[in-house]
Amino acid sequence: MKIIRRIFLYFLLITGGIIFLYPFYWMTAASLAPENEIANLTLLPSAISLNSYSQLLSKIPVGRSFLNSLLVASSITFGVLVFGSMVGYALSRMQFKGRDIIFFLIIFTMTLPFQITLIPQYIIMVELNWVDTYWALIVPYLMNSLSIIMFRQYFKSIPQDLIDAARIDGCGEFTIVFKILWPNSIPALVTVGIITFMASWNEVLWPLIVIREEKLMTMPQLITLFAVGGRAESQLGVKLASATLLALPIVIAYLFFQKYFIQSMASTGLKE
Repeated sequence: MKIIRRIFLYFLLITGGIIFLYPFYWMTAASLAPENEIANLTLLPSAISLNSYSQLLSKIPVGRSFLNSLLVASSITFGVLVFGSMVGYALSRMQFKGRDIIFFLIIFTMTLPFQITLIPQYIIMVELNWVDTYWALIVPYLMNSLSIIMFRQYFKSIPQDLIDAARIDGCGEFTIVFKILWPNSIPALVTVGIITFMASWNEVLWPLIVIREEKLMTMPQLITLFAVGGRAESQLGVKLASATLLALPIVIAYLFFQKYFIQSMASTGLKE
């Protein structure tokens, strides 16, 4: 009976994996297929064609938008790691009045739909003359609640004796965070980094609001306007090629850091 259960379990897992992966596989395969074969939903194209990618590169500045997205997502990720770890350390190891209230307020902000803050944020960007600048894409996202909560919970799992020893040696709070806690929190750093980078890379709505110049557009924004704005000329292969290029950096990043990601997701939040 145990063998039968295991076979049935593996069958369900393999079936679920195939169902989940098939759309991504078909998207990649179809982007390499001739245009007249895409509608057939074939598993393997009769011939490999890079025509869709060449057309995409000729119609929109994908290279510039890729660099824009890389700059924006990397800057946001670095800022979130720095500021999120600082706030997480303060909420986990420092004693001050109102600490728990601040923590609960941070959790409360996660329940609010992000659309609520779009108009106030846009008004602030206008007042600061940041519309059509990189500042409008980066600064509003340098802090997020999830990173603070994850760092707080992970720092709680680190022995207090390590922090006390660092203080005895004369280390300040910044030194403790960046030279003591960071090296011992690699899984949390990688997890927060991946989640933040993915969210920043895939963001479309906010760039559509604050960026109008094509040279400053991020890759998701430019591809969205390309796919729905008519420049793709109803060519499905070109649209699938753009979607494949957009997903590729995230897939590569996850493949490199999946071990740390799974390790942190399994441990973060268990310590109270």
